[in-house]
Amino acid sequence: RNKTMEEPLDLIKLSIDERVYVKCRNDRELRGRLHAYDQHLNMVLGEVEETITATEEDDETGEEIVAKRTRSVGMLFVRGDIVVLVSPPLRTS
Repeated sequence: RNKTMEEPLDLIKLSIDERVYVKCRNDRELRGRLHAYDQHLNMVLGEVEETITATEEDDETGEEIVAKRTRSVGMLFVRGDIVVLVSPPLRTS
């Protein structure tokens, strides 16, 4: 099952219809099924779990409070210019 990779986007092509992890700018993470993509890394993801990590400072103590918010989205268009990293599914041979 070893398909050759000639250019970076081939890794994304092999992940079509698979669940991928997408790290975005502004501490946003997406996990979902990759339906489509283009050369700009615009993507359509389905069955998406979006996690947003926000860091706030407690006014009284000055401590950093890390809050994670998660939501489920049926279908999501992801604009390529916010994508930092795309991780294909883990495959065990």
